[in-house]
Amino acid sequence: MGNRDRDITQPYNTIKNNNTNILFICDHASNIIPSKYKNLGLSQKLLSEHISYDIGAAGLTQKMANLMNAQAILSNFSRLLIDPNRSVDDPTSIMLFADKYIIPGNRSITDQDTKMRISEFYNQYHEKIEDVILSLLNDSIVPILISIHSFTRKFRDKIRPWEISILWDSDDRISAPLIDLLERDNNYVIGDNQPYKGYLRGDTLFTHATSRGLPHVLIEIRNDLIADEDGQEKIANYLTKKLSQVISAQHKNLRNMKLYGTKSF
Repeated sequence: MGNRDRDITQPYNTIKNNNTNILFICDHASNIIPSKYKNLGLSQKLLSEHISYDIGAAGLTQKMANLMNAQAILSNFSRLLIDPNRSVDDPTSIMLFADKYIIPGNRSITDQDTKMRISEFYNQYHEKIEDVILSLLNDSIVPILISIHSFTRKFRDKIRPWEISILWDSDDRISAPLIDLLERDNNYVIGDNQPYKGYLRGDTLFTHATSRGLPHVLIEIRNDLIADEDGQEKIANYLTKKLSQVISAQHKNLRNMKLYGTKSF
């Protein structure tokens, strides 16, 4: 993701295409940390690994958005500064540890610095998402939110068998038929709310989709499958075909906002 310690001009990047009812979101697109934070005391090697961002997720999001002629909003800062996929009240929003690593620059963070990170990064990223959603709703367009993440093949000492996983809460308008299509295809090992659960109060989809009844889905891809351009191209072509099938088949069911509640607590 380019120079990891360059200064950030804005905490998000956008892709604008003509298919206005589909909005891709990539919460962990970047490993950029502004120079004033001195890489949070971490080595460049660690900043290029999964603890800092979702490897391959940005490139995949860009390719999928362009293939579906859709809009996209991607974070432009490392989740080690503050995790945009957490509530600011979540104790893991600014991590003291990531996997087995201590984050030196977060260990003695002050309340003032926390507020600054919320203001400079977290709020601006979420305000951009909110602005796009409200603009579409004002035009009587119900947006479909598609969140893209990646995960590691190995976590601690365990090998994860899944290659593509679909995460969801109570609204399964997209997730259920998508899982069915992917499993019947038998091209990849498919996870259903694995290796993470798709419901966390205060995460991005809860905040912008679940809480107001917008159709949505979160797709996790094992990061070794999308670590390079060829892998991203292959998965992007595959997933956009499947998503397009689901969205077309469920078209009438996706035109309205509908509250399904949540499994989160």
